[in-house]
Amino acid sequence: MIGLDFGDRTVGVAVSDGLGITAQARETVWRERPAKLRKTLARIEEIIEEEDAGLIVLGLPLNMDGTEGERAVKTRAFGEMISRRSGLPVVFEDERLTTMQAEEYLEETGVPKDRMKEYVDRVAAQIILQQYMDREGKQDING
Repeated sequence: MIGLDFGDRTVGVAVSDGLGITAQARETVWRERPAKLRKTLARIEEIIEEEDAGLIVLGLPLNMDGTEGERAVKTRAFGEMISRRSGLPVVFEDERLTTMQAEEYLEETGVPKDRMKEYVDRVAAQIILQQYMDREGKQDING
């Protein structure tokens, strides 16, 4: 599995371990302009192949009241693109507050504020993927 945190200029990427128990931050894919997705999609496809991923978990930026706004629409469109190109299913995971959680984690681990931008998106992707795996694992045990 891979987890993605899709933003205007970056996509944070996280990967699961072989058992689907833990998520690890992998990298941040940067692009020059929001609409330029070709290289971003190509890099994500490379990671999918390297990791032999079978599922993409994409963070869905819901409004605090749970509704979907413009960013969610863009994220769903991105999810459709990556699914079409990779042939993999995409599931959406609520990403509310994950960036704030990632920033708090980085601060607690001593990452200087001027370097947080390098890591925050990949750590947010890690949180998104871990949330999904934790929930799905609990459903499997109880279901």
